[in-house]
Amino acid sequence: MTRHALSRGMIRAATQTGTHEGYMPGFGNDFETEALPGALPQGRNSPQKCDYGLYGEQLSGTAFTAPSHQNERTWCYRIRPSVKHTHRFEKIALPYWKTAPHVVDEVVSLGQYRWDPVPHTGEPLTWLTGMRTMTTAGDVNIQVGMASHIYLVTESMVDDYFYSADSELLVVPQEGRLRFCTELGIIDLEPQEIALIPRGLVYRVELPDGPARGFACENYGQKFQLPGRGPIGANCMANRRDFKTPVAAFEDREAPSSVTVKWCGQFHRTKIGHSPLDVVAWHGNYHPCKYDLKTYCPVGAILFDHPDPSIFTVLTAPSGVEGTANIDFVLFRERWMVAENTFRPPWYHKNIMSELMGNIYGVYDAKPKGFVPGGMSLHNMMLPHGPDKQAFEGASNAKLAPEKLDNTMSFMFETRFPQHLTAFAAREAPLQDDYIDCWTTLDRKFDGTPGPK
Repeated sequence: MTRHALSRGMIRAATQTGTHEGYMPGFGNDFETEALPGALPQGRNSPQKCDYGLYGEQLSGTAFTAPSHQNERTWCYRIRPSVKHTHRFEKIALPYWKTAPHVVDEVVSLGQYRWDPVPHTGEPLTWLTGMRTMTTAGDVNIQVGMASHIYLVTESMVDDYFYSADSELLVVPQEGRLRFCTELGIIDLEPQEIALIPRGLVYRVELPDGPARGFACENYGQKFQLPGRGPIGANCMANRRDFKTPVAAFEDREAPSSVTVKWCGQFHRTKIGHSPLDVVAWHGNYHPCKYDLKTYCPVGAILFDHPDPSIFTVLTAPSGVEGTANIDFVLFRERWMVAENTFRPPWYHKNIMSELMGNIYGVYDAKPKGFVPGGMSLHNMMLPHGPDKQAFEGASNAKLAPEKLDNTMSFMFETRFPQHLTAFAAREAPLQDDYIDCWTTLDRKFDGTPGPK
């Protein structure tokens, strides 16, 4: 590393260390970045005339009067104000993208559900037309709840842009890379990474190298944040420095284009004559970011017993009830199992929360068969679930030496609300009709006599 001396013998790095090219590290930080020198005003947000002939425009992610430690906004300095468009909005149909409240009557009986991966077809699909909603929960009109989706993308968006007024979006790739070209910069995303796209941010999605499939969670409520660590302290789990926010990047391009807006579950499109990705400089704390799931440091029991799965929370979106999330994003990745005299996989339980799981790669320890990469499962509130017979017998009779769980990465979208299946999830997605059979062969072991069986 190049260094040079300052007065009084101090040494300063000539370049910042620990960063990735094109990104700035930190979660929820207040950043400033400019793609042209001097484009970012200093000492004020709204000068009478911005340099380069830019327009100043604020993107607010919270109410103006939110407490200062929760207030989120970003000042953008752009070539054209985003209000400039040439046609009135027209309502369009995206029939596979559903929004809560959305209940399909008489679709499928109540139960525990599991799906095989939704396959690609020969149909050309963009980020918008390839979104397939699996479940909805809550009510977007009062900004509570969520929706879970599978995305299938085979084509890049060209002169086509999108933003959601309904939700923050959490993206979890499973196959193939995505490129999010946003107003505030470019995020390249691949499997084993996640991205957060805030409500109101304009972007298009491109495919750098072929078709892509993955999972997405729409968060209608308060923004995702890092969970409180309590007695864990300042370190481990997801660390702030591992979140990456893109530096400013802009397009100055005149071309007939369209912008689609998702608003209260409806989709509306307008025409513009230019690329809306024309923010030359910005500063603020309301911005997209990505996170490498391989940097998540799990913590757990090192003597006995199995902690609640909440110990693996990466991000949480709070609700109005303390300690009860609108959404938790939970990660089950490689880790050591060392607990003594303990049933190590997740135990049998019923839960006030509703749990939708997805498999990114490998084998999930509680379901060694049937829950495959790209697959999903749903265990709704107060429905019992737990290990299948193979996992139960294996864990009950294993020699409890320290064991490394390898080749595994699954996640959970967990919410306080019941998750309702869409017609696609019930009728078109590859639902495993025999899922409940994984528990039917669990044996009665009780015989009235004491001692382990």
